[in-house]
Amino acid sequence: MAPRTQLSLPQARRVALAAQGFHEGRPDLAVSRHLRRHIQRSHLLQIDSVNVLVRAHYMPLFSRLGAYDRDLLERAAYHPKKRETFEYWGHEASLISLDLHPHFRWRMARAARGEGIYGGLARFGKEKRAFIEEVRREIAARGPIAAGELSGGGKGQGSWWGWSDGKRALEWLFWAGEVTTATRRGFERVYDLPERVLPSAVLNTPTPSEDEAQRELLRRSIRALGIASERCLRDYFRLEVSDAKARIAELVEAGDLLPVIVDGWNGPVYLDPEAKFPRRVEAHALVSPFDPIVWERTRTERLFDFRYRIEIYVPAEKREFGYYCLPFLMGEKIVARVDLKADRSNGRLIVHSIHPEASAPPAEIGPALGDELRLMAGWLNLTDIAAPKEWRKMLGV
Repeated sequence: MAPRTQLSLPQARRVALAAQGFHEGRPDLAVSRHLRRHIQRSHLLQIDSVNVLVRAHYMPLFSRLGAYDRDLLERAAYHPKKRETFEYWGHEASLISLDLHPHFRWRMARAARGEGIYGGLARFGKEKRAFIEEVRREIAARGPIAAGELSGGGKGQGSWWGWSDGKRALEWLFWAGEVTTATRRGFERVYDLPERVLPSAVLNTPTPSEDEAQRELLRRSIRALGIASERCLRDYFRLEVSDAKARIAELVEAGDLLPVIVDGWNGPVYLDPEAKFPRRVEAHALVSPFDPIVWERTRTERLFDFRYRIEIYVPAEKREFGYYCLPFLMGEKIVARVDLKADRSNGRLIVHSIHPEASAPPAEIGPALGDELRLMAGWLNLTDIAAPKEWRKMLGV
């Protein structure tokens, strides 16, 4: 076996940032082709219900493109004739590039068998097959419809986690690929049959074997990550450990993954054979907690020396940095955490707190962070920025 290539940590960091497009300057005006290029690069956008600032799937595009028109993503996600994505379980709930639909059918087939989904829904699928089929027939007859519009769906109990039987049936059908998201009303899914939502060219594409589908997902993962451990690779599309191990070995043998050594990074590390090696990266970006550059927290810590946890589910008195802290990327480093909230009723972007890293003096990061905050406020149609008193002069707000 030939000796492995050795990379310094700064080289690995630049490879990772370039794989996600942070080495490129933002366009003066983002249009559909810029959005399409990001989807082709990242392959998916994670969806999350948290809306304290802006929904998760909008933020990665803002981080890379600046103040783009969010209707561009709405059209790419849900327009009947311009759709470029479909919703499914990729990295959690995600908008996934349409061309990957055939490569997720193995996951849909497993779900239909009660595999790969959480226990309660799997049990529901076995015990309520007649009811689930009744729901599917109703969607076929009446769709597109939301869970609350089912004629016999029942009522949920307690919080939004207290799903009704109708919602459980729809989620089972969604996992199994028998229904899909036609659109959303607010944040509520509206379901319909795939053949009425997705292009026939996509649905008629032959279904690859499980092994080949998983290999392709891992190929896409390394292209999106640039450099990654086994754990990072399988995390991107949430593959099972046993599946990922077998497929990674096959991809190494085929030359689709290049084993490398990264200074200070223990264990096997893999490089995209077509990885870009920019001499420098000069990004300025507020990054969502749901951005691929920080998805896998151990990778974030290794690449950026930045330990990151989202504290949404931490009791207020135990939070260290804030409810919704966004890492601030400046150049090639994450230099601060910024706890943000969109106060839409009063037209304000609230900066609850800013926590700079020890190696990043506030006076050095303030002007660039101020520019990002003004850009974000304008993008969100907010007219004012409320920041901590000690930061206002440095931010210029």
